[in-house]
Amino acid sequence: MTEGRITEWLTFDNMHHQWLLLAACFWVIFMFMVASKFITLTFRDPDAYSAKQEFLFLTAMPDSGKLQGEQQFPEELKPTGKVLSDGQLVQPLVYMERLELIRNVCRDEALKNLSHTAVSKFVLDRIFVCDKHKILFCQTPKVGNTQWKKVLIVLNGAFPSIEDIPENVVHDHEKNGLPRLSAFSDAEIQKRLKTYFKFFIVRDPFERLISAFKDKFVHNPRFEPWYRHEIAPGIIRKYRRNRTETRGIQFEDFVRYLGDPNHRWLDLQFGDHIIHWVTYVELCAPCEISYSVIGHHETLEDDAPYILKEAGIDHLVSYPTIPPGITVYNKTKVEHYFLGISKRDIRRLYARFEGDFKLFGYQKPDFLLN
Repeated sequence: MTEGRITEWLTFDNMHHQWLLLAACFWVIFMFMVASKFITLTFRDPDAYSAKQEFLFLTAMPDSGKLQGEQQFPEELKPTGKVLSDGQLVQPLVYMERLELIRNVCRDEALKNLSHTAVSKFVLDRIFVCDKHKILFCQTPKVGNTQWKKVLIVLNGAFPSIEDIPENVVHDHEKNGLPRLSAFSDAEIQKRLKTYFKFFIVRDPFERLISAFKDKFVHNPRFEPWYRHEIAPGIIRKYRRNRTETRGIQFEDFVRYLGDPNHRWLDLQFGDHIIHWVTYVELCAPCEISYSVIGHHETLEDDAPYILKEAGIDHLVSYPTIPPGITVYNKTKVEHYFLGISKRDIRRLYARFEGDFKLFGYQKPDFLLN
């Protein structure tokens, strides 16, 4: 082979390799572009991504506080992805977690005496019925219940709007058109408990007790004289340590009464007036009744529209306007009211309401107990 032919063949071979290298580069670039396009198409829909991410979170998130085999959620509790009227996507995970927490605490044998109660007439008297829209609402006083009663009164057709309801009618159960679940037969009660949308609202248990004390024994805005003239003297006679003290009932007296393991004999004398300070367990039996939603007073701005939406009534009525800051937990106020009360009395109070703290995820008030 001549030198010229060898040179020509080497030149051709080099060009062939260069073309192959160039083609390979183009192929890599092309595949990268296709892959990028695929990734863009897959994650362009934020709602679809959010739903997928939430499903993974629900099924794969480790939770040391849950029992083995409890990662699957019942069909009725799966995320709905519903949208509020202002376009905000509701994230139902927090509401599912609340229900899951209740189920776990209810199974805790160590807390059984604090989390379980019979579905007695006392409980059924607390549950208001809206048959027209298949709703049951359990009353938990001092947690914004007046406003929820107004919502149900309108839904039951007693008044055309919340603004039209006279304040003296809201709590008059002969005029407000709100039947109690206890008014129905056993069969009708069971039917409603199984098929209706059921909810109630909670707040920090100690802050609720402060609100009850202020409302009934200090301000008493609805003029209910029996709290000051009958109930308060009964508490003072049994629980005031300084017998020479002549002031009206103090929060310290109230705390001793509520924390006394033998408080029930006095409760019987007070009758249904105790609904303003007994536990959520005693009021609504959350371990015996399977509620659809548990709202929290501290997040009512989000929870109220969510409850209306889930109950299917958001197009019929709105929750009354919530004054700014009124639902925020006030630790300073709690510290102020418990100032000067013995640790022993506070611990006894917590022992009674521990079930409420655990069931609804409220932090143990160590700043008061230790």
